[in-house]
Amino acid sequence: MSSLPLDRSSITALVHQFYDQVRADPVLGPVFNDAIGDHWDTHLARMVEFWSTVMLSTHSFEGNVFGKHMALSGIEPDHFRRWLALFQATAVHLFEPAVASEFQIVANRIASSLQYGYFGKVIVDAAPAAT
Repeated sequence: MSSLPLDRSSITALVHQFYDQVRADPVLGPVFNDAIGDHWDTHLARMVEFWSTVMLSTHSFEGNVFGKHMALSGIEPDHFRRWLALFQATAVHLFEPAVASEFQIVANRIASSLQYGYFGKVIVDAAPAAT
């Protein structure tokens, strides 16, 4: 376990390590690879901007997260289970518990919002925050 400071560099490490796992995951990989195709560099850069905006208040991200995700088809509850588990494991690996917990709180909110969009309710409970 690392204990990186919360800054743009550590957010970049989180995004890249997390999406390396996503791309290799048998559940998530096909969904993400189909949606992103050959545009991974652009996606990763946008995700760094997104998480920098959320965690560092940089206000560098502009976009419609909900709308982009609602355009995807074939999303199932297991996708949320895997996404939350991989994200939490990556955050816990890189950051001290308090920072990892803040990341997980945001990830849980995102997952809940998207589940309402896909299923009309939250089906997959939030992953527990790091302690």
